[in-house]
Amino acid sequence: MDRQHGTERAVAELIDRLANQHHDRIDLYAQGVNDFTTELAGQSAENDRGAIYWHRVKTFPGPHLLQFLGWLLLNLLTRKRSERAANIKPNVVFSPGINALDADVILVHVVFHRVAELQNSRVSFGLRSLHRQLYYSLLCSLEKKVYGNPQVTLAAVSPHTAQQLARYFNRQDVAVIPNGVDSDYFSPAAIAPMRVSGRKHFNCSANDFVVLLIGNDWRNKGLQALLAAAAQCRDLRIRLLVVGKDDHAPFVALAAELKVLDRLQFVSPLSDVRTLYAAAGLLVAPSLEDSFNLPVLEAMSCGLPVIVSPRAGISHWLKHDCDCLLLKSPEDHVELASAIRLLTTDGKKRGEISANALQTAKTFSWDTHAAELRKLFLSAAEKKASRQES
Repeated sequence: MDRQHGTERAVAELIDRLANQHHDRIDLYAQGVNDFTTELAGQSAENDRGAIYWHRVKTFPGPHLLQFLGWLLLNLLTRKRSERAANIKPNVVFSPGINALDADVILVHVVFHRVAELQNSRVSFGLRSLHRQLYYSLLCSLEKKVYGNPQVTLAAVSPHTAQQLARYFNRQDVAVIPNGVDSDYFSPAAIAPMRVSGRKHFNCSANDFVVLLIGNDWRNKGLQALLAAAAQCRDLRIRLLVVGKDDHAPFVALAAELKVLDRLQFVSPLSDVRTLYAAAGLLVAPSLEDSFNLPVLEAMSCGLPVIVSPRAGISHWLKHDCDCLLLKSPEDHVELASAIRLLTTDGKKRGEISANALQTAKTFSWDTHAAELRKLFLSAAEKKASRQES
């Protein structure tokens, strides 16, 4: 749990508000915690409200498939052991996705049935590919079991994701609760003092226009289209910052083939993502599939113009040529190149979209996000209590 990654940040913002604004007791089961205050389980026995109690779940060694299976088992065992020791039963069990098979309420950030479809459409070989196929097969089986259970209350971060839950699991009762953004933390004023040091950190010259892409699984995030678009903008002084954790090799080879390797820089996730927004002039998100895409909202809140895929959930709340440039097809690198060229060369258009994006971002709030989810928790707790009594 941290504030450095999308889903982790969303959960951190949620439970922070449940504890500190709504004065709820949160028992958090996680392998590690960074960036927010917790109490160790059992420390504050006299006051079990308005605090986050962290129960450490051990890490299971091995490849990601075994790690996830180990997580499911160790998470369940740790929770049951803690509940017996404290003689406390939770009113509701919440999970971001299929991380707890006995969850009462789940906020869905990604539908793996859709991700698996995209993976299966690509021809690939080797142990890495086999492991990924087995991993997604497991996740899809768990989704069918968990999301198909009508007693589980489901929420989605966008209408895009809610439609997928209806399509794959016939769930027509899904609440849509979008992610939020901290408009004080992510703001033009907050990143302004970081701009010079941020650009220096990435060795950007004063004349470089920095194009930023953030996310893991770079094929799904549209990096191939971005590299092809960059090749068509070779006459412009653009630099590409690609942030995330994935295998560089295939993209290094493609960038070399397209003669844009000298403009490409891979960056591991930073503890303060604002350093990236401060260094950049534009964020691109030509993703093939995205339930929401939180970096788009954060970049908008920082006053950056954005280019967004129609397959990203946040696009539901955006308007083309007003607060973003909305692609017709994320796979069309010619269209993407045209959008990058426009925002790189037309300062007036860039300023208009940035100003409108900033206003749109202000309509998203973590306070509202937490309040709406809490309503679902209370409703689910009542239904759960009724079932137990009967």
